[in-house]
Amino acid sequence: MQLYNQIALIVFYLFSPLLILHLCHKFNYVNKLGAVVVAYLIGLLLGNLPILPEGSGNIQEVLSSGVIPVAIPMMLFSTNLKNVFSLARKSFVSLLIGLFSVVTMVIIGYFIFDNYNIPELHKVSGMLVGVYTGGTPNLASLKLILGVDDATYLLTHSSDLIVGGFYLFFLITFAQRLFGKFLPPYSKKNDSTNEIDVPDGSDPYMGILVKRRIPDLLKVFALSVTIVAISAGIAQLVPEPSRVAVIILLITTFSLLASFSAKINRIEKSFELGMYFVLIFSVVVASMVNLPNLINGALTIVLYIAMVIFGSLMLQLLLSKIFIIDTDTMIITSTALVCSPPFVPVVAGALRNREIVVPGITIGIVGYAIGNYLGFLLSELLKGV
Repeated sequence: MQLYNQIALIVFYLFSPLLILHLCHKFNYVNKLGAVVVAYLIGLLLGNLPILPEGSGNIQEVLSSGVIPVAIPMMLFSTNLKNVFSLARKSFVSLLIGLFSVVTMVIIGYFIFDNYNIPELHKVSGMLVGVYTGGTPNLASLKLILGVDDATYLLTHSSDLIVGGFYLFFLITFAQRLFGKFLPPYSKKNDSTNEIDVPDGSDPYMGILVKRRIPDLLKVFALSVTIVAISAGIAQLVPEPSRVAVIILLITTFSLLASFSAKINRIEKSFELGMYFVLIFSVVVASMVNLPNLINGALTIVLYIAMVIFGSLMLQLLLSKIFIIDTDTMIITSTALVCSPPFVPVVAGALRNREIVVPGITIGIVGYAIGNYLGFLLSELLKGV
């Protein structure tokens, strides 16, 4: 029976986007909410009801780590790199602003919460810098580098998942409209190629399963899997803590090289197929969040993390206003740093702007590369205070 339940869970995860897209297509109010938001709500409901079978954690781990690497190539095959190069300077400035904002808020938070009995606070601060400039691989690496206690690490990670879920929800729902009141709009370079074309009342997923498109989409899927396999194979040559960053970097590079092929670049619905896998990822990740931890865990760590995440966003907004960074670039920079590169396509899809996928992933890769150094350095500095 347990095996059947696990198989049923896998089937649900893999095909739940079909239900989500059907609801978005049939009900206008659901469509306005957005497929990604619905995916997160379904995942949160699934994960916090006593219905997940034993062994679901392993299933969640495999799917959450596997679907996004496959999705990234599909979403990059239609990229026009000529438009990306013009964003380099703006993206770099936005990256510096994002890094400064995260480090500053971690330091301020350290002194605010220094008297609240958070265990190993300087180590927690170092991990927060690592995870919010890089990602989970940096968090795990810094646990080893700093010798963080298992309980402290698990509490920090679970609190990050909870607060990060609310943060991501904010980014994909209200952030663009709210920050658009203070920052200039994004100037799209190619309305026909790099924009997620969703006119009022239309559905970008319509026609994705049309018989004539299936052979091309199967080729896209096969090519994506091949790119992931090659990247993972090459990454075995580097030390284990760096593997995730290397794999994502290689996947991105090979996908962009493939996009130079007109035959691949012009395949219709490739991006939408990638977004389907993103929806799977969204349901899985949301189902891994244990909401009661917000009450039963160390509330001070949750508050510290919330202050770092949302405080750095406000500081980033202020500096972006000063340096004239547009709304979408600021949001995707924060996504890449705070949420990590796998969430870049999620937010780009919600913003209906695929032009920012490549700069966002690039910013996230830079964060992966420097997160461990920044986290270790800050932890050592705070320890000596």
